[in-house]
Amino acid sequence: MRSVPKVDNEAFYLSALKAHGETAQGVHWNSVESQEVRFRVLCSLLPEDLPDLRIVDAGCGFGDLYCYMVREGAPPADYIGLDVMEPMVATARARTGCEIRVCNILEDTLPEADVYLCSGAMNNMTREESQAFIERCLAASRRGFIFNLLKGWNTSTLYNLYLPREIRRLAQTLAVDYQILEGYLAEDFTTAFWKRKEATG
Repeated sequence: MRSVPKVDNEAFYLSALKAHGETAQGVHWNSVESQEVRFRVLCSLLPEDLPDLRIVDAGCGFGDLYCYMVREGAPPADYIGLDVMEPMVATARARTGCEIRVCNILEDTLPEADVYLCSGAMNNMTREESQAFIERCLAASRRGFIFNLLKGWNTSTLYNLYLPREIRRLAQTLAVDYQILEGYLAEDFTTAFWKRKEATG
């Protein structure tokens, strides 16, 4: 039995887009500064051979993560953005000049990549949805999946909150190596799940 979604994601994001336009607030971040703190931490976990890698940004929004990577002088060799919201996809295509696809991560076929990234796209999902999201992105990656989550007890009716120890248990269940970074923002943590060599061949 599927769990009931926390929110209507389309209405949630379209209302922010209407109110704030193509900005960090338009994808429900508090500010550009907090958004870019999360980007910096995500990118710190990427492999050193990033210039040779294909990266998929799951829930890419307006393509802000790719634009941040370009500004920092560290874009990947190949970037694909995926988002379920068509207005965001159109903006991301124009901003990045990259391949951006309309895609429901939970239902559609996912492109193969070396590493999947996700910043914020699981913040309104149920536990069932977020675990499926993680497992599908991990399966479509050759090396691993780097993602952030909101930190806290699972008591919110709107947001999807996790404790780092819950993600450690999930890593053990999925038999992956993991890294968890905390302390950069009080309400957030970032995780990398890496496939083990015997699993990737």
